[in-house]
Amino acid sequence: MPKDQLAELTQPQRDRLAFIELRVRFVGEIRRQDLVGRFGIQSAAATRDLALYKELSPGNIDYDPKGKAYVLGPDFRPIFDFPPERVLSWLTQGFGDGEPMRLKAWVASESPSRLTYPDLDVLASVTRAIHQECPLGIEYHSISSGRTEREIVPFALIDNGLRWHVRAFDRKSQEFRDFVITRIKCPVVLKDHPVAPHETSNQDIQWTRIVELELVPHPDQPRPEITEMDYSMDGGVLRMKLRAATAGYILRQWSVDCSPDHSLRGHEYRLWLRDHLALYGVKNAVLAPGYRSPDSQNIMGKAD
Repeated sequence: MPKDQLAELTQPQRDRLAFIELRVRFVGEIRRQDLVGRFGIQSAAATRDLALYKELSPGNIDYDPKGKAYVLGPDFRPIFDFPPERVLSWLTQGFGDGEPMRLKAWVASESPSRLTYPDLDVLASVTRAIHQECPLGIEYHSISSGRTEREIVPFALIDNGLRWHVRAFDRKSQEFRDFVITRIKCPVVLKDHPVAPHETSNQDIQWTRIVELELVPHPDQPRPEITEMDYSMDGGVLRMKLRAATAGYILRQWSVDCSPDHSLRGHEYRLWLRDHLALYGVKNAVLAPGYRSPDSQNIMGKAD
C-alpha cells in the first residue's frame, strides 16, 4: 500500500512527492525543473522522485515526450489527503505544499472555519483549465436558472469570504461572470477547444478596472479614534485599491456602509465609504451594504 511505503520514506522525500501530486492534480503537469527550483535538489534526484511517485501509484502520472513534462494520468487516485484549506492556500498564496500532517501549534489560537469548501476534484479541473488556458465544460446549478450545461473559459479564483468563485467567460451568456465552485458538477477540461481573443481576462473590463476607495470611521459610531487604530488608518482614512470584479464582495465582507448618507445602523458598520460614486459602473456594487447607484436614485427622485 502507498501509505505504508510512504511511512518508510524520509520527511523531505514525502514533501517532494506531495508537491509532485499537487502540481499534477491542480496544475496538470510537472517537470524536473519544478522540483529542482522548489527544493534545491539536483536534476538526478528530481528524476528519482518522479520515478518513485510513479512506482507508488501507477497511472497517476504519464510522461508527455512532446511537452517534455509529466502530466495527469487517466487513472489518477491521490495518495495524499490534503485538506481543502491547504490546497487553496497553496494555489492562491504559494505555501503549504508539503506533506499534509498535523503540526503542533506554537501558541493557542482559534479562528473561524468556513462552512463549506469546494470539492477538490472539481477544483482540480478548474485550476488545470486556468493553468492550461483552455475552456471547461460544466454542469452548473444556479438559484435563478437551475441546472444548465455551459462552456466557460476560467482565468482566476475569487474568495468572497464565504465561498470560492471562479471568474470566467461564459459562452452561453457571452459575458464574464463569477461561478460558485460548489455549484459546479461534472467538469471536463476541453484541451482541444480554442479560446477566442474576446474570451481572455484582458477583455474583462470589471477584472482589469481598478477602483480607488476611501473608507473612514462611520460618522454615527462612537470612538472614531478606535476605528482608526483598528484599521491602521492614515489621517483618519483607509485607502484601498480593488478590482471592480471583487469590490462588492470585499465591502460586504468588511460590513462597510456604502450608502450616500451613512444611513445604515448597527454595531457592525464601523466603516463608511466616503464617496459612493467611486463604485459607479461596478457591477457587483449591488452586494455592497447600502449602495444605491446614482441611476436608481434619479429614478426614485422622479417617482417621488
